[in-house]
Amino acid sequence: MADPNLVNKNNKVVKIVKKLIIATRASNLALWQAYHIKERIETSFPQITVELNEIISKGDKILDKPLALIGGKGHFTKELEDEMLEGNAHLAVHSLKDVPTYIPEGLELCAITTRQDQSDVLLSHSYKGLEELPLGATVGTTSLRRRMQLLEKRPDLKVKELRGNVNTRLRKLKEGQYDAIILAYIGLQRLDLLKDIPFVEKLDFFIPPMGQAALGIEIVSSDDRIREIAMTLNDENTFICTKLERDFVSKIGAGCSAPVAVNAVINGDNITVKAMLGYPNGTNIMHKKLTSTLNECDTLGEELAEAMIVDGALDILSKAEEIAFKDEMPERL
Repeated sequence: MADPNLVNKNNKVVKIVKKLIIATRASNLALWQAYHIKERIETSFPQITVELNEIISKGDKILDKPLALIGGKGHFTKELEDEMLEGNAHLAVHSLKDVPTYIPEGLELCAITTRQDQSDVLLSHSYKGLEELPLGATVGTTSLRRRMQLLEKRPDLKVKELRGNVNTRLRKLKEGQYDAIILAYIGLQRLDLLKDIPFVEKLDFFIPPMGQAALGIEIVSSDDRIREIAMTLNDENTFICTKLERDFVSKIGAGCSAPVAVNAVINGDNITVKAMLGYPNGTNIMHKKLTSTLNECDTLGEELAEAMIVDGALDILSKAEEIAFKDEMPERL
């Protein structure tokens, strides 16, 4: 007797999907992202009902330690991946910048949505921008990449760890715990939070992290029908750029304790990947970029990493890990 949930498509038997479950973190921003993908799938496939499986990740639970000290950004993705591997979700929606370059066996990062504004922004209730901050002002950020780039420009500033969801971080700023904080523009824009902040300045000189302002769609590798559905969300140019960024980070071995920025940009038929790394205190900075044609760019991220390794990048990263959070580590561990 034929299985009513299977159909022959192009001489290949595939299953009919009536309900699709998305694994997502339970934070406001993660839920915005998951509902966005839910809406897109239901619009393209009106016969499919999409449900959310909301999960509080370890990265969301532990808010009193820097990410580098609890194992890095993989703690934002592991529980979602476990849900998929256990059969409790068909796909997961991630902020791509939070997805480690290693994907567990049985899973696949198959689609990347169109990248939006990648800017980092400085937010303050008292000062118009970075140049207006007084000597020794306190700036909040979780990111070693942001810390490095900020202190390269303003070594006099005091950088203070900033954890919690977006609303918690904004509340701490409003309470005066910081003179300014740095966040990603895209999250604030998606949650319509920019209107409540008196002073907002895009830090155009910052290089973003790999994958910033794009969503990564992760699936179970063996599920061909879910892959077909997920691929309708993919933007080819963003996929190319973010692949090169992730290749760079993987090749150079940059973990959460490594202040590394990398960004790929397509301009006509060419693509340029630029990167910087250094110490979290804004010293020993290394910059490099490579350009190729789109037709020949497949290994460009790895080539950029190799060029920086030749110039001594691994020694810089090794030392950077030693000094990252050195003031906080004795008490926090």
